[in-house]
Amino acid sequence: MPPTDQIIQEYPLLKAENAALRAQIDWLKKQLFGGGKSERLDRAQLALTLGELEQKLVAAPRVQQISYERAGPVARILPAENFADLPVQETIELIPAEVQAEPAAYERIGEERSFEVDVVPPKLFKREIIRLKYRHRADRSRPPVVAPAPARPVAGGYASAGLLAWVTLSKYVDHQPLYRQEQMSQRWGARLSRQSMADWIATVANWLKPLYQQMHRGLREGGYVQCDETPIRCNDPDEKRGGTTQGWLWVISRPGGNVVFDWRLSRRHGEATSLLAGFRGVLQSDAYPAYASFAREHEGVEVVGCWAHARRRFNEALKEAPEQAGFVLRLISQLYHLEKIWDEAGWTEPAQRAHLRQRDFALPCSLLHKVAKRLAGRARPRSLLGEACHYLLAQWTPLLAHTRFGQTRLDTNLVENSIRPTKLGAKNFLFIGHPDAGDRSAIIYSIVISCRRHGIDPLAYLRDVLTRLPTMTNQDDLRPLLPSQWRPA
Repeated sequence: MPPTDQIIQEYPLLKAENAALRAQIDWLKKQLFGGGKSERLDRAQLALTLGELEQKLVAAPRVQQISYERAGPVARILPAENFADLPVQETIELIPAEVQAEPAAYERIGEERSFEVDVVPPKLFKREIIRLKYRHRADRSRPPVVAPAPARPVAGGYASAGLLAWVTLSKYVDHQPLYRQEQMSQRWGARLSRQSMADWIATVANWLKPLYQQMHRGLREGGYVQCDETPIRCNDPDEKRGGTTQGWLWVISRPGGNVVFDWRLSRRHGEATSLLAGFRGVLQSDAYPAYASFAREHEGVEVVGCWAHARRRFNEALKEAPEQAGFVLRLISQLYHLEKIWDEAGWTEPAQRAHLRQRDFALPCSLLHKVAKRLAGRARPRSLLGEACHYLLAQWTPLLAHTRFGQTRLDTNLVENSIRPTKLGAKNFLFIGHPDAGDRSAIIYSIVISCRRHGIDPLAYLRDVLTRLPTMTNQDDLRPLLPSQWRPA
């Protein structure tokens, strides 16, 4: 065969391979520059390819060097409303020099007010506790009496509930590793040992464990949960050279409810079974087969899918097939638009919402299914459009199941958003220090992220709960202390 004829025959294959490789490169850039499964970075990086970015950097005008004068560089001024709730701790009155020189020659006619914002850094202090001791005046044979020691989370220790709450939230909310807190504590007034802080976090987790278990039980008995899981490394002493192994934080939640994480060392299907033991109702997840397997093996469990996962794949295929993928995205957006209209109208009762879905989802879903089948037959299976269509069709039954229920959300975005703080933390402390410590992290993440979901200050919550729990003689009814029901005193 002449070389020209061979090139003509190979050209369509090479062209298709080139398109597939370009699509993969675009996907990798999105993952690398902020469109991945962790925190998102500046969206400008998503819009610019590396070549375009270099050209823009070359063409951009040079930024004029800021002159740091006595008043400092000009900064963006935030609106005064941002600081309206700050307390005024100090007031300074400035008198003009002319008035100071001749005070009798001037009279006050008004004033001009402004403010500046300052900060008081954390400061360790001691709270001295004096337990007075007495003896009986008339009967000296009686033993002396002394006021009982106040109940504290750390028996015999010096850490208060406030200090325990601060160290815990610094790690799990502000993502400060303990070794960094150890260095910072010297600026607070006294050095706090990293080992002591690790012991305190274990103590906090032990006190919070009954609340965590009740939250988990409440979700399993609620009849509707959203599930997901995320990988996180942990330091395993059994690994050679102190290496790390893969662990998993499984998470279940419900819109408007608490969030519960569960630490496991694997992603096997059996982990979902133990996580959801006793659950009956609607189970929503992505396409991970463990959840569908759980539903098949347990009576009374119905699976619904996540429309956001299906939509995401067509969004990735936009550049490759803008017309076809764009049409599918518009059909999916109709479902979300209808949900928004019903939410604004207050039609949230499950039976009513299920009726509306059955009535109004029928046409866009029918058209969406036909379009996906036709595109799947025409697109290359390994193309982004082909993969998006095959994913949608494979998940069609659980996706369409939303029309039979009115209490579900169309996607699992809420539970995915709950996972993001754990990924930010892992980027700072890299891995969990020991497999046994994974349970502590799961308990604390469950509490603090549930507080955030309910609009509660985690510091105020932990300080109050860690103060009250050691004094409670009956811990059978902990419902008032759950993040979903807790109210500040």
